[in-house]
Amino acid sequence: MIELLTVILVIAILIALLLPAVQQAREAARATTCKNNLQQIGLALQNYQMAHRVLPSGTVNSSGPILNRPVGYHVGWLIQILPQLDEKTAFINYDFKYGVYDLKNRTIANHNIPGLYCPSNPNDTWNYTGCHNDVESPIDINNNGVLFLNSSIREKDLKDGRSHTIFIGEASDGGFLSWTSGSSSTLRNMGSKINSNMSTPKNYGLGFNYGGRGHYSFEENSDLAEMNEFETQSSPDFSDESPKVIKELAPEERLSLLKSAGFSSNHTGGAHFCFGDGSVKYVSQLTDELILKNLANRHDSNLIGEF
Repeated sequence: MIELLTVILVIAILIALLLPAVQQAREAARATTCKNNLQQIGLALQNYQMAHRVLPSGTVNSSGPILNRPVGYHVGWLIQILPQLDEKTAFINYDFKYGVYDLKNRTIANHNIPGLYCPSNPNDTWNYTGCHNDVESPIDINNNGVLFLNSSIREKDLKDGRSHTIFIGEASDGGFLSWTSGSSSTLRNMGSKINSNMSTPKNYGLGFNYGGRGHYSFEENSDLAEMNEFETQSSPDFSDESPKVIKELAPEERLSLLKSAGFSSNHTGGAHFCFGDGSVKYVSQLTDELILKNLANRHDSNLIGEF
């Protein structure tokens, strides 16, 4: 009997020792897939620039700054590089006469592209976002990143060099307005340290969301009616349809909806970033904040130390 208990104890100890190793191996595989996803998106951005001489606009809209709500044209950078991501059919079926929240483009908003989310993320979200600025600020035409409102960054605008400029990073809470939306859904900044800030709709105090991968809905419902806002519409400058009446936002609501927030991931201790030269690096959340800001600024001309 003692011998049997001893064998069982030894087996239990071996299993306890092996389980962490198995989990680490699985996370390593997921991290490799995540890095590959970022590399493919980075390559698509480079191919887009070669074809058009400029990087895609972070978001296209008739006015700014961008409010993180389903109102406006808000055509995001990912839509623009769909042909370079081998998603030509999705690109052809997207109707640029209407905004990303319009029913005519709902099928595309709910189109599943596996390479746009990290396998380590357990949430029903999209996880790869462009860098629009080096500090916390609204998404606007005067940001210091490479993907922002109506941007058209040329090679000569990347004064700090591609290898020292972040193009894309992870956001574990990205995609709350779908991968098509050129808002905080797909654009972030370095205004906070990695993994220190999340920008989900709940953090905005909205108390509701618009769905997740494959089941987004932006129409007015009972929850939205209680808020007296957030109607889906196309931008008046891009659609022949008459704009819908939208109630004015309170100052505190507008301020919260202008926040873009930072990068984050479900990888332990940091996140992956794709730089302008196509390289993907894991950046620790303990990295000096000044270095992070320098990496997010395309033209500050500051020397960057080790990270």
